[in-house]
Amino acid sequence: MQPVPPLPPADSGSDFLQHIRYEKRLSHHTLVAYENDLLQFTEFLQEHHPGTLARQADHLLIRAWIVYLVEAKLDKSTVNRKIATLRSFYGYLLRRQQISADPMQKIVALKMSKKLPTFVEEKPMATLLDDVDFPDDFIGLRDKLVLELLYGTGIRLSELTGLKPGDINHYDRTITVLGKRNKHRIVPLTPPLFELIGQYQQQKAIFFDGKADPGSLIVSDKGIAAYPVLIQRIVNKYLSLVTTLEKKSPHVLRHTFATHLLNRGADLNAIKDLLGHSSLAATQIYTHTSLDQLKKAHDQAHPKGGK
Repeated sequence: MQPVPPLPPADSGSDFLQHIRYEKRLSHHTLVAYENDLLQFTEFLQEHHPGTLARQADHLLIRAWIVYLVEAKLDKSTVNRKIATLRSFYGYLLRRQQISADPMQKIVALKMSKKLPTFVEEKPMATLLDDVDFPDDFIGLRDKLVLELLYGTGIRLSELTGLKPGDINHYDRTITVLGKRNKHRIVPLTPPLFELIGQYQQQKAIFFDGKADPGSLIVSDKGIAAYPVLIQRIVNKYLSLVTTLEKKSPHVLRHTFATHLLNRGADLNAIKDLLGHSSLAATQIYTHTSLDQLKKAHDQAHPKGGK
């Protein structure tokens, strides 16, 4: 990804970005998104209202930009993220008394239709992990571990690529995961998954003669730290063998992890902690899927079910 051109210093955007970079300590992905959003808003103002700085914009100009984005057919979630960026930006300016009123007070996010999480059913997941033959070499072992870790722990893609050998607690059979906002959480490993990690580490040491990146648990074919595209390719390749779902991504395995736990009676608060959600609201989306499963079970098992 190419670096985003810096915002004009006079527009306070640079100060805001420095603030979120060093004080909020947000992820690099989030920082790039904020920078892009502010740059696009600045460009919109210069094109349609020359001479107007972002800190001078009122709610009418902001609303005009939102209309412009909607008419450009941007996804509602993308538009709402840009609205959230401006909300943070103007909140920053208000706290530092660089503006006297917050123009975002009159701005509301676009209404979103609720989307249920995409997940793989239990049977195809069992087929994938128990019956599919993985190549009997380092690559095959690595690929299987990637799938087992994503499905067995529910960790995010960024959390997987960030795992270090030292994050594995061999005594407690757990891993320490560095999640969003630099928050750590402990996730347990099943005995088979813990054993698979051990086998993988032994094979990795032999395959690379101990010269693989020592700071990364999952590495590429060349021994360097695994990168997102590699993980996405692995997941897409193997999920394609067992499901016709249109979306086949690491995040689908995270959804699958949470859905299967809930369907088998796991406590919602426990799932929240395992996923690293900051609030229960983010986890409750899985209750809709669980309810569908309950209805399906009822229809199949009850004498009057499905009639």
